[in-house]
Amino acid sequence: MKSFPQPLTAAEEQYYLQKYTEGDQEAKHILIERNMRLVAHIVRKYQSMDEETEDLLSIGTIGLIKGVVTFNPDKAVRLGTYAARCIENEVLMYLRTRKKSARDVSLYEPIGTDREGNEIQLFDIIESDTDDAHEKVALSDDVRLLYSRIETVLSPRERIVLKMRYGLYNGDEFTQREIAKELGISRSYVSRIEKSAIEKLRDYF
Repeated sequence: MKSFPQPLTAAEEQYYLQKYTEGDQEAKHILIERNMRLVAHIVRKYQSMDEETEDLLSIGTIGLIKGVVTFNPDKAVRLGTYAARCIENEVLMYLRTRKKSARDVSLYEPIGTDREGNEIQLFDIIESDTDDAHEKVALSDDVRLLYSRIETVLSPRERIVLKMRYGLYNGDEFTQREIAKELGISRSYVSRIEKSAIEKLRDYF
């Protein structure tokens, strides 16, 4: 796993939290960057679940960003403790969604053979109008392909932006402005990342 900067001391954390409270965005970036080891530590617990490390780091980073943005310094708790819950919640939500998606069954999946020995697919026994069934199957396959390409074709940052933009991992859809605020980048940069990701995916359709 990649190396990350040393965590902040309690005094440093207090200093940067105060600066961020006063509107210093650079302090926010430092609070996020210096807590990336916490993300890596939490993600390590879920690596045995066959999830790609980069994907989990990306999702965990979103949880960390949310933790920093919503943290209340007046509460009697350290930022690390609060952020850890946010990171874990984000990762678990992502894993639950992936697990639910994995339970989807392809309509073209073989389920047996007929008396003549011909392979029977689930599609063959759907009681539906033929044209409508074909459309549903085509849509189902396109969606499956889309999810596959998102995980294999896009960069980690493109995946984060696209998943947040279109609610692809926990159902919440964000505007470009909201994503920019969450990730600490400009709205125009989010727009460029989104456009680049969509162009990459379009090549496969």
